[in-house]
Amino acid sequence: MVPRGEGWLEIERVAIVEITSEEKDYPIEAAFVSGETPGWRAAEPGPQTIRLVFDQPQTAETDIACVRRKRNRTQEFVLRWSSDGGSSFREIVRQQWNFSPAETIREVEEYQVELSNVTVLELTIVPNTSGGSARGSLKSLRLS
Repeated sequence: MVPRGEGWLEIERVAIVEITSEEKDYPIEAAFVSGETPGWRAAEPGPQTIRLVFDQPQTAETDIACVRRKRNRTQEFVLRWSSDGGSSFREIVRQQWNFSPAETIREVEEYQVELSNVTVLELTIVPNTSGGSARGSLKSLRLS
């Protein structure tokens, strides 16, 4: 296993991870480690959700990296959090990214917001806002 960076949470130890789709060779756990890993990729096209349900409330900062896979497209992701076990959510960020020029293959976003009492963190990825057969992918998702 690739080592985790200093200060990053070991997500699998502190949360239950729920995902809507996962390709066998690209499991969600690959997105939780530092270094060169293939990351996570959905088995099915269309919008995907990754939900982290924490065993104990957490404080959190996030680091998200997305990778373009062969297609020019506009991808959107929404990061939301809940302090009441998922009964209600507050949006942290909603962002679109155009993967169109040949050299635009990776998007890295780091969000340093002070969130306390986080019980659920949810990331929704719309791999192509125009629809089609694009599948969601995530190079890394780390929390500190």
